[in-house]
Amino acid sequence: MLKNNVETFLACDREYDEARIVMFGAPFDSTTSFRPGTRFGPNAVRSESFGIETYSPYQNKDLEDISVMDSGDLELRIGDTEAVLGQIEERASAILSDGKLPLMVGGEHLVTLGAFRAAARMYPDIHIVHFDAHADLRDDYLGVKLSHACVLRRCWDIVGDDRIHQFGIRSGERAEFEFAKAHTDMHPFSLSDVTELYKQIGGTKPVYFTLDLDVLDPSVFPGTGTPEPGGVTFDELRRAAAAVCSSLNVVACDVNELSPHYDHSGISTAAACKIIREILLAL
Repeated sequence: MLKNNVETFLACDREYDEARIVMFGAPFDSTTSFRPGTRFGPNAVRSESFGIETYSPYQNKDLEDISVMDSGDLELRIGDTEAVLGQIEERASAILSDGKLPLMVGGEHLVTLGAFRAAARMYPDIHIVHFDAHADLRDDYLGVKLSHACVLRRCWDIVGDDRIHQFGIRSGERAEFEFAKAHTDMHPFSLSDVTELYKQIGGTKPVYFTLDLDVLDPSVFPGTGTPEPGGVTFDELRRAAAAVCSSLNVVACDVNELSPHYDHSGISTAAACKIIREILLAL
């Protein structure tokens, strides 16, 4: 049974047995294609979460009233990407097997693949909802198939066509956008079509929700390794993420790609903390 971390995300200090949602950190950034630093994301959101309130006036809900456990960061085998994915898969699988919902904090976006493998094994009919600035649909990046630039392509290898729903995408190779037209449900540039997901997926099919925080505009969220101008506002992301988590059957979730040291003001980390709070409450 997992034990509580010494320092937890704000109010996420329930015991494992009573928790419905179990958080864990995946501090990994070894395949980052531009600026590294996301390995420091999980610890940053944990320590900086105490700068926000447990209560959300947006939802009229309070973290004090829900059962969430923060089990801390995995001690990952940096240097062996497949081993790292295996560790993440093992942790997510253990949480899912106990009837709980894993919420992973990255780390670079490749960490999604480990958790998604666990979720897809338990729920073969699973869909993915993906918020991001980047398509992440390359078959390889400089010859490497396990890269944060390829993570959704590797997830597609598992689920196939029409089960990956992508929003906010505004960057990628031409080939990625062509691949998306043929194989995924892509809604570029905005999150406005998220409200149509319930009609497409329904409220019972299992969903894996992966949120790359660089979907936010860099004016709002400069603390990331691959900033892309033209992104969404914090409020647009908050509303869309809450809609996904409250209307769909989300069985696993992750939030990734915060590189806190690129934003000395701390605004990016505060935004990440607040989005995680809203996701937890919506779930």
